[in-house]
Order: sequence, then structure tokens, then C-alpha cells
Amino acid sequence: MRIQGKMFIWLSVFVLAMAVVYGVWSKEPAGTTALFLAFGLCIMVGYYLAFTARRVDAGAQDNEDAEVSDDAGELGFFSPHSWQPLSLAVGGALAFLGVVFGWWLLYFSAPVILVGLFGWVFEYYRGENRTQ
Repeated sequence: MRIQGKMFIWLSVFVLAMAVVYGVWSKEPAGTTALFLAFGLCIMVGYYLAFTARRVDAGAQDNEDAEVSDDAGELGFFSPHSWQPLSLAVGGALAFLGVVFGWWLLYFSAPVILVGLFGWVFEYYRGENRTQ
């Protein structure tokens, strides 16, 4: 993680320089603010990665002689399938259509969103994927 921290810190230096140049040159407040906020985000991520890299073991990406296979292994747990994102997408689409056509459409979208959210949160507590 050391290299990622350094990359974000150098990126933040670049974004800060561009924010100053853009702000002086254009005198436009919205873009200047966005660039300064991007600087803040880059410095936060870079500091976090550099701070964390000191407390964890060196990874394969920190070794210049490492092979790609040195970083192989389990990446994490991923759900095999889930219908809940589809329910949330339909409910979200109905909610945004409610903004366009009328707020009454939110009465139909709210239950769909709530059912999808409830199902997604509790999907591993019932049915075939039950883990407890």
C-alpha cells in the first residue's frame, strides 16, 4: 500500500497546483471550489493509505521483484446472486419518475424501495443462503 499512498499524495500536490492556477486564471468560483475539494479528497485518501501502510505487512505490490502470482489468493466473499438490487432499481426509477410526473408516484415507489432494502439487508438470514 505504500505506492498507492505516494501516488495519491503526489496526485493531491498536482490537483492543488491546478486548483491555484485555475482559480487565479479563471476567477470562477465553482470550478475552483471543486478542485480544492478534489485536493482534500486526494490528500485524505493518500494520508490514510500511507498511515495504514506503516501498520500492515508489506504486500506484493511493495516488492519490486514480485510476480503477479505473489498477490494471488482469496479476494473476499461475493454473493452468488440476489434479486434485491433489481427491486431497488425499480423503486428508485419510480421515485425519480415521481419527481417528473407527480409526487403521488412516490406512494408506489416507497414500498418497493423498502421491500428491496429489507430483503437486501436480511438476505443471509432466511432462505437457501441462511448462514445462522
